[in-house]
Amino acid sequence: MDTTAYLLSVIAVAAVATFLTRALPFLLLYRWAEHPMLKHLGRYLPPVLMVLLLMYALKDALVTGTQLLPSLAALAVVTVLHLLLRNPLISILSGTGLFMFLTQTGLLG
Repeated sequence: MDTTAYLLSVIAVAAVATFLTRALPFLLLYRWAEHPMLKHLGRYLPPVLMVLLLMYALKDALVTGTQLLPSLAALAVVTVLHLLLRNPLISILSGTGLFMFLTQTGLLG
C-alpha cells in the first residue's frame, strides 16, 4: 500500500471512529432521554469537568510556581469576559491569546 492510500485509510478510520463516538450515545440512549439520572448528569457533569480541566491546567503553575501569574491573568480574563459576554469562543480565545502573549514576552513571569 502506498503512502497516500495508507494516510487516507487512517483518516477515514479516524473519521468513522470519531463520528461513532459522538453519535452512539444519542442513538443508544434516546429512549431514556428523560431519565432522572441522565438529567442529573447533564446538569452537573459539565461544571465538574470544567473544574477538573482548570485544575489540570493550573497544576504545574501552582506546584512549581512557573507561569503562575500569566495563568491567573488569563483565567481572570476568561472569567470576566465570559460573565460579561456569555460567549465561550471569545472568552477562551482571549484568555489563550493573553496567556501566550504573556509567556512569550515574559511580562509577568
